[in-house]
Amino acid sequence: MLALAGCSAIVETRNDTRATAARDAYPPLGSFVMVDGRRVHYVQEGSGPDLVLLHGASGNLRDWTFDFVDRVKDRYRVTAFDRPGLGYTDGNPDYAGAFDARAEGPQAQARLLKAAASALGIDREIVLGHSYGGAVAMAWALDHDPAAAVIVSGATQPWPGGLGIMYTFTGTSLGGGLAVPLISAFVPKSLARRAIASVFAPQEPPPGYAEYVGAGLTLRPDSFRTNAQQVKSLRPELVRMSGRYPSLDLPLEIVHGTADDVVPLDIHSEKLAAQVPGAVLTRLDGIGHMPHHAAPEAVAAAIDRAAARAGLR
Repeated sequence: MLALAGCSAIVETRNDTRATAARDAYPPLGSFVMVDGRRVHYVQEGSGPDLVLLHGASGNLRDWTFDFVDRVKDRYRVTAFDRPGLGYTDGNPDYAGAFDARAEGPQAQARLLKAAASALGIDREIVLGHSYGGAVAMAWALDHDPAAAVIVSGATQPWPGGLGIMYTFTGTSLGGGLAVPLISAFVPKSLARRAIASVFAPQEPPPGYAEYVGAGLTLRPDSFRTNAQQVKSLRPELVRMSGRYPSLDLPLEIVHGTADDVVPLDIHSEKLAAQVPGAVLTRLDGIGHMPHHAAPEAVAAAIDRAAARAGLR
């Protein structure tokens, strides 16, 4: 018991040290708005019609501020949010600690972030979601009446098969309580770099991206656990949501790379385009999971089309 307590203290100390280093290296870039007692972190730049950006799994709003915000802020008021429990946006305080495997799904996340957007005076917004953020953007479209939606490599459909051992185990109460602190404490930084490279494949990350995006923020135990639980619980949420997609009546632009092995085009965006009346699907030949970095002009063009279709430009 003494040995176990000593090991636990070592893990806790190491995680505290790593979390402090991550916060020091990657402080909040923007401001905070309070929603139901929770801090929501956002960056807002530019002027024009409102454009809301939602990041994917294992990420934070730095994925957007690396350079994409600068590409569109000349014609939109751009607001990028940290999703709940990631970056610097608070998770759900009702959840009961490390062994609680519950997660806020896309609809709960959309509800919180829409409330934050409304508190900031955002109106008739174009909501854009990448990867897991695509699911949140679709929930926003279903429940909160945006002017238009843009889905980039979005996880929008229930998929066949599983998620692999990492998400399957760390998203459980036992894995979240026991495995996550160990992984957070001892995972080498080189593994985070390899994970970033695999998400960009077959392209390479832009120079400086790995140093900028703040992977250490995701490796904090609470964020690591939250991310795993959100991903593990996503499929049943999409089963329910996808049945409602044909009822949507708004401009929907979809951008997806043909070489995306993370969220495959044929499983997700092709089905989504067939379900939503008037949806426009742009296929990017040879592009992987990160079109907003690998083909940013195509993503910006989709935003402009959505704005024009919604009568915002």
